[in-house]
Amino acid sequence: MRTAALRKGWAVSTEPEDTADMTGRPVVGRGSPTRARVLRFTHAAEGRVGHTAGGSIPPAEVVAAPSPGNAPPVRDEPRPARVPDTTGVTVRDGVRIPYAVYGSGATTILLLPTWSLVPSRFWKAQVPYLARYFRVITFDGRGSGAAGRPEGAPAYTDEQYAADGAAVLDATGTDRAVVVGYSCGAAWAVHLAARHPERVQALVAIAPSCGLAVAAPEREKYAWDGHLDTTQGWAKYNKDYWLGGGYDDYVDFFARKMFTEPHSTKPIQDVVRWAHQISPQTLADTTAGRLGLEGATRTPLEPLCERVRCPVLVVHGLEDAVRPAAIGIRLADLTRGELVLVDGGGHGLPARDPVRTNLLIKEFAMDTVSATRPGPAAPAASSTPDGPDTRWQPQPRRRTWTRAQRRPRRALYLSSPIGLGHARRDLAVAQALRTHHPDLQIDWLTQHPVTRVLTDAGERVHPASAWLANESAHFEDASADHDLHAFQAIRQMDEILVNNFMVFADVVADGTYDLVIGDEAWDVDYFLHENPELKRFSFAWMTDFVGWVPMPDGGERELALTTDYNAEMIEQRARYRRIRDRSIFVGNPDDVVDLTFGPGLPGIREWTEANFDFAGYVTGFVPPTDAEREELRRRLGLGADDRLCVVTVGGSGVGTSLLHRVLDAVPAARRTVDGLHVLVVTGPRIDPDELPRRRGVTYRGYVPDLYRHLGACDLAVVQGGLTTSMELAAAGRPFLYVPLQHHFEQNVHVRHRLERYGAGRCVDYAEASDPDALAAAMAAEIERVPTSLPVETDGAARAAAMLAELL
Repeated sequence: MRTAALRKGWAVSTEPEDTADMTGRPVVGRGSPTRARVLRFTHAAEGRVGHTAGGSIPPAEVVAAPSPGNAPPVRDEPRPARVPDTTGVTVRDGVRIPYAVYGSGATTILLLPTWSLVPSRFWKAQVPYLARYFRVITFDGRGSGAAGRPEGAPAYTDEQYAADGAAVLDATGTDRAVVVGYSCGAAWAVHLAARHPERVQALVAIAPSCGLAVAAPEREKYAWDGHLDTTQGWAKYNKDYWLGGGYDDYVDFFARKMFTEPHSTKPIQDVVRWAHQISPQTLADTTAGRLGLEGATRTPLEPLCERVRCPVLVVHGLEDAVRPAAIGIRLADLTRGELVLVDGGGHGLPARDPVRTNLLIKEFAMDTVSATRPGPAAPAASSTPDGPDTRWQPQPRRRTWTRAQRRPRRALYLSSPIGLGHARRDLAVAQALRTHHPDLQIDWLTQHPVTRVLTDAGERVHPASAWLANESAHFEDASADHDLHAFQAIRQMDEILVNNFMVFADVVADGTYDLVIGDEAWDVDYFLHENPELKRFSFAWMTDFVGWVPMPDGGERELALTTDYNAEMIEQRARYRRIRDRSIFVGNPDDVVDLTFGPGLPGIREWTEANFDFAGYVTGFVPPTDAEREELRRRLGLGADDRLCVVTVGGSGVGTSLLHRVLDAVPAARRTVDGLHVLVVTGPRIDPDELPRRRGVTYRGYVPDLYRHLGACDLAVVQGGLTTSMELAAAGRPFLYVPLQHHFEQNVHVRHRLERYGAGRCVDYAEASDPDALAAAMAAEIERVPTSLPVETDGAARAAAMLAELL
């Protein structure tokens, strides 16, 4: 058995080492008669679930609805990072089994259900990545998700779930598959492999919760179907307690047992939400079926393990508080399989350590398929005395390797795709960086709408950008009526972040990049700290704000969550300083808010000054002179008495509501301000034809040189984004800005910076929704003579000089 002791951080050594199971007995597996190769990995963080310097997340708060106060509800199930290519339903013994198929690879991976407590959406972090290499099938197990819910325990035995898996293979026209089972699904994978060996190419069992003869004293002292006089600990795992009103308490308890790693609030919340999609009675039926109670028959698993003939990989966390790692070790022993032990890992490995889980599944599936795939007969020259050699021989690979001194300098630039705020400054930094290294080749890994700006500028967008899940679309889904709870929306995009990091990981594995520049590439920064062994390049992090900040109506719950997220970031930076070779703040120390990261944590400005270099603000342009401004106004057809108001809401699609409110105010504003002309710029993700028509208004979509129009205007009405506001500040123009409600960055970080510069006037959305009030504000602001501080123009050069040192 190949054993790997893993902890997040994955600092690897590969020395041979004697291995033993949890009883001290040597562990021996397929291909290793006496010794096993051990991969040692070191965990990146220690602690308990929900722990922060300021305390822990209380149970009732963790399971609360994700949108506090009056914020719009964030969708329970956000837009998936990868939608199915086909979906269908098969019916077996009258039970509806819905399935989904992703990708079109030559090899199929079947991701089995896990337990009736959660649906197939549990695999959300695995499906997008695996579907780029394989054909992936998921299905909701009976009793969960959209599947049928037959009554009674006999409908939920291990044999039933395995037979459903075979039925899904039939329905999808799949002859053979690599079968992956997590938790209870591991037992169903064993049943499938033992009963249908011709259909299972390989088996991966993650955190197996199987009926093997392994002692678990903490759980065994409480009978699931017994009448107990306590509800403490695992006594909550009890049918009477579930049906007698204790289901919610059990679900919260179990979700926390699943994720013993620190800072696991989001996967805990997911499990709690999914668990309330089924009834306590259904969960009781499924559990009785698994345990062989209430008329159900339970087949011993050990004899079935002996019948498994395919390659097996078992992955188990050493701190699994649901099922001990001894079960995984025993399963690997019985199936002669490989074993990976995750030191510091709990039960929920696919959700809590998705990068390592994805890589383990992919590598094992590829290795297995390569070793077992049939191929053409060898050529006659390879014949043996007994006849032609018909063993499979792999197709020869052809590659080119370039010696280090012959390689040009290469950088991979990651530009945040949420709107267009980062595109212009990143282009300016890239152009300045080329003055230091003219031979530098830059590839851009990013998404629409940034890709449009880069293409127009003649930059090279990496083709793998097409694999990225769109972040702008996710934020648009999470917004309503100029209300976007940015922190909660970021928490809800966990599967998008995993998908996009896996794309990045493949790109840097295939390319020889000297430098990776991440402008608010949250996925890359986070998962590099969680998987530091994947860093093989210099990495520079850029951002214009630091610190998750709770909104006032979020209460103690949101304070606890933002504190937890901030604490995790601080812990990551303290442990793995080497991940970021440079941390660059786009701004100056006074632009950082003078708040704390949360109770018991340091001040944001104090910490940022100690951990960042400051480039000053990067506008990406030189403000127009008076002569240039007048020339542009003439080109726009404006006379000396004309007043131009530019209305824009950035590059995302979340500003539609504000555009409507401004258009409602235009008639009153034009009555008040003589010669007022309004230019509405919707950006690349809002169709200007969908807006109501108003006299005196010109409508434009995407305007690549919008900063010129802003420099020529007499007034602007904008959303609360930093880039557009600072472009107006740099040009010395009066403007109104209307921050998105519940958007912590716009309401706290951006507003703090604009107030420091003395730029613009903040208008809340309630005032902007009153046409007369907004028209009056427009009329007043257009007459104001701006007195804001000057905005530096050398920020791009300063940032580029810092980056150039890494090349």
